[in-house]
Amino acid sequence: MADERHILSRREFTALTVAAGVSAAAGVSAAPVTEPIDTDVSVKTPGGVCDAALVQPQGGGRRPAVIFFPDAFGLRPTMRAMAKRLAIGGYAVLVPNPYYRSTKAPGIGPGFDFGNPADRAKLDALRAPLTSDAVMQDAAAYVAFLDSHAGVQPKAKIGVVGYCMGGPMTMQAAAAVPERIGAGASFHGGGLVTDKPDSPHLLVPKIKAQFYFGIAANDDEKQPDAKTKLDESFRAAKGSAKIEVYPGTLHGWCVADMPLVAGKPIYNEPDAERAWHELVTLYKRALV
Repeated sequence: MADERHILSRREFTALTVAAGVSAAAGVSAAPVTEPIDTDVSVKTPGGVCDAALVQPQGGGRRPAVIFFPDAFGLRPTMRAMAKRLAIGGYAVLVPNPYYRSTKAPGIGPGFDFGNPADRAKLDALRAPLTSDAVMQDAAAYVAFLDSHAGVQPKAKIGVVGYCMGGPMTMQAAAAVPERIGAGASFHGGGLVTDKPDSPHLLVPKIKAQFYFGIAANDDEKQPDAKTKLDESFRAAKGSAKIEVYPGTLHGWCVADMPLVAGKPIYNEPDAERAWHELVTLYKRALV
């Protein structure tokens, strides 16, 4: 159910226009930038009703769909802006509130501090309902919502993308609805490989989507064998996955509103743009 539309701010629209100009300068054909339609929607799931953003290009018609799984800071303006950039590229993008079982978006406030035990406890409580089964049920509901929408091309495969905690959700979604999800991308995903029986990498045999994994350098330092286990899982299942570590990057490097750490930025624009290029290249190839 749609209930409210959001208009791009001048700053967001300028940023998207510049991005389109960069693509043109690099020899990538790009249509003139027009403001996407950003609508608040409600998606019925087995867990309740999820508040979400549905971002679509102007002009009507049916387009391939993408499910965009936010990072731990939830559905907020930065996630909407990234979804708008995808929409300008020709996709209908659904951005769910991952914490809908507990609270409306964004879920956690702008003053959240990972170093504060009380804040971490609040986040742990919000994330507790997000079991692998719950995420997979949600994903099936999101796919059903998109497939019934007039702006979505139901014959085209659906893409998924996730950042931070949204990374493993892309794998859970692809395993839940393998016939519909044709491409997945995880950037600085957390918990892709664990020692638990519901580890996302164990779902690979159920996945038919082509995947891309962009791994932060400091995540790789903490868990250097994760990329190897991911690769082995896809190879054993005869699946398709490109896995890369981004040298010098920190967890969260793709998201522009990440806080400073020791006075230094987490966001890394050149590598974020490289990651974005990998994402859209994958979608152009697989979402047909």
